[in-house]
Amino acid sequence: MIFDVLANAERYIGLHPGFATAFAFLRRPDLAELPVGTYELDGKRVFAMVATEAGRPRQGAQLEAHEKYIDIQLVLAGLDEMGWRSLLDCRLPAGPYDATDDIRFFADPPAAWIATHPGAFAIFFPEDGHMPLISEGQIRKVVVKIAVAEG
Repeated sequence: MIFDVLANAERYIGLHPGFATAFAFLRRPDLAELPVGTYELDGKRVFAMVATEAGRPRQGAQLEAHEKYIDIQLVLAGLDEMGWRSLLDCRLPAGPYDATDDIRFFADPPAAWIATHPGAFAIFFPEDGHMPLISEGQIRKVVVKIAVAEG
C-alpha cells in the first residue's frame, strides 16, 4: 500500500507500466468536473471510475481485495477514512473470490486507518486488504484500476 498526495505521483510511475497512464488521467485539469461514470484509458488494462457516494460507518463494513487489478484511489471531495490490512494477516474470508467482479471480502478488522483528504491517494496492490468509503459525509473520488498482468 502507498499513501501520498497527487503532487508526488511522479515517483511511482516506474512501479508498473500502467501507472503513467493512470496518473496522467488523475492530473487532468478537468478531473473534478467529470461526470460520474467509467472511463476507458487503455482498454481493460487501465480504466477509471468517477463516483460520488455516501460514506458508510466502520461498523459492518468489510475489507476487500482484488487479484487482477491494482487500485489507485484519489479523493476529490470529502474525507475517506480508508481501512487497510495486509492480506497475509486476513484470516476471516466473508465469502469466495468473485472472479467476475475481481473481489473478495474479509471480516477481519483493519490494522490501520488512513484519513484520505482531497488531493491524497492510496494505491492498493493485490496483497492489500482495504476498506474504502468510510465517512460521515459524501465522498467524491476516482478509482483507477490497473491490470496486474500486461496483455
